[in-house]
Amino acid sequence: MKITEKYFDPASGEKMWFYGKELQEYKAALHMHSPVSDGKIPHDETISLYKKAGYNVLAFTDHRKTNAVSGLDGRGMTLLSGIELHPMGPRNIRWHLLSLGVPEDFACCEPETAEEAIREVTAAGGVVFCAHPYWCGFTSAEVATLKGISGIEVYNTSTRYIGKDYNMQCWDELLDAGQCLTALAVDDMHRECDLFRGFTVILAEDRKPETLIKALKNGHFYASQGPRFHSITFENGILKADFTPVISAIAVLRKSVGICSNADKERIDNPQPETTHFEFDFSGYKDQYIRLQLRDSSGRMAWSNPVYLP
Repeated sequence: MKITEKYFDPASGEKMWFYGKELQEYKAALHMHSPVSDGKIPHDETISLYKKAGYNVLAFTDHRKTNAVSGLDGRGMTLLSGIELHPMGPRNIRWHLLSLGVPEDFACCEPETAEEAIREVTAAGGVVFCAHPYWCGFTSAEVATLKGISGIEVYNTSTRYIGKDYNMQCWDELLDAGQCLTALAVDDMHRECDLFRGFTVILAEDRKPETLIKALKNGHFYASQGPRFHSITFENGILKADFTPVISAIAVLRKSVGICSNADKERIDNPQPETTHFEFDFSGYKDQYIRLQLRDSSGRMAWSNPVYLP
């Protein structure tokens, strides 16, 4: 088994390699709301703000409504058509299904069930992620009933106000149960206080909407609040990763297994020197997934999608 993930370095302009293909890196905001539903910032202002902050891709994902993104000036960014769907779920809790890549005239805006929503979005060429399951109150077992989704949000900025912004435990429980799911980090922007705290880096040949959606379906991306991956390689059982400076780099595996970048566990609670490299031989590990989790000196995190061991 050989997996190689290498990313474009924006500082040097060097193109690197990902799954044997030369790909570019695109910083994306994939969950946001406009005045079409309950967002407070007009489209043009939102586009200007994200453009100034260095983003390459924006998805407008209003509740139960699409946006005519083809008629907006993206100021050099790619604008994706999306929608957030809310069919009823278990225990009378409504799902929040982040749906990307749907047509601007998408007709299934009020699906009665999650199955219908996922089926219609998929048939229209889109991809579905379960938004902020912890904030909604869903258990991982309930999220596991969403057949056909690509992943969940591991971090959601707008749910931080009540302390439910992170979804790592839900994600790991799903992975432990055999659900092969990826994870996004998003702003879920409704107002200015939600801006620029969570983003997804998409790796693709170009930033055409159809190329970006394909990359999201294939898991060619990672989630972040700030740290950036430069490369992740897994070959002959050895996982190596390079990234921007962080104080913690952890390989998270199934059940209680995890590998910390600092082997001296007695110092784990003390200030750590920054590191930019992780390397470990997993050749003796079987039937596992491995996802990398970074944390920098400001507490900002980044998450790779899982690599699977046979």
